[in-house]
Amino acid sequence: MVHAYILIQTEVGKAAAVARAITELDGVATAEDVTGPYDVIVRAEARSVDELGKLVVAKVQAVDGITRTLTCPVVNL
Repeated sequence: MVHAYILIQTEVGKAAAVARAITELDGVATAEDVTGPYDVIVRAEARSVDELGKLVVAKVQAVDGITRTLTCPVVNL
């Protein structure tokens, strides 16, 4: 299983709606609106890196109000 944090920037005033919409997607464990340079932080999981990429590109980035994403896969050192 691959886990990742997805850092999301949204249009002004859209963070709460984006977090709610992303929470409904399969593969999303949590989505919370935050303050700082990013507006929403998502914890996601997938069976492979390829599936994680598909989740981000096909589902997360399709949510209305998102302007930019940064995907940070979790590594176990």
